[in-house]
Amino acid sequence: MIADLLIFGTLLVNAGAVLNFKLKRKESQGFGDESRAPTTGDNIREFLLSLRYFRIFIALWNVFIMFCMILALWITEINLRHL
Repeated sequence: MIADLLIFGTLLVNAGAVLNFKLKRKESQGFGDESRAPTTGDNIREFLLSLRYFRIFIALWNVFIMFCMILALWITEINLRHL
C-alpha cells in the first residue's frame, strides 16, 4: 500500500515537472492595475513552474525509488527461495 502511494506520488510529480506548456497569467480585464487575490489556477500554475526548478532532485528521487523497487524484488526473491 505504501509502495503504491510512493509510486503514484512520484509519477504525479514527474508529470508536473516535465510539462512544457507556456503557463502564462491571463491579462487584466479591468481598468488600471488592480491587484487581485490569486485564484486556484494561479496557485497551480505557480506550483508547476516551481517544479521545473527541482528537476535534478526529482531525477535523484526517481533513481532512489527504482533502487528501492529492485531491492524489494531481490528481498522477495530471497524469501521465496527459503520456503
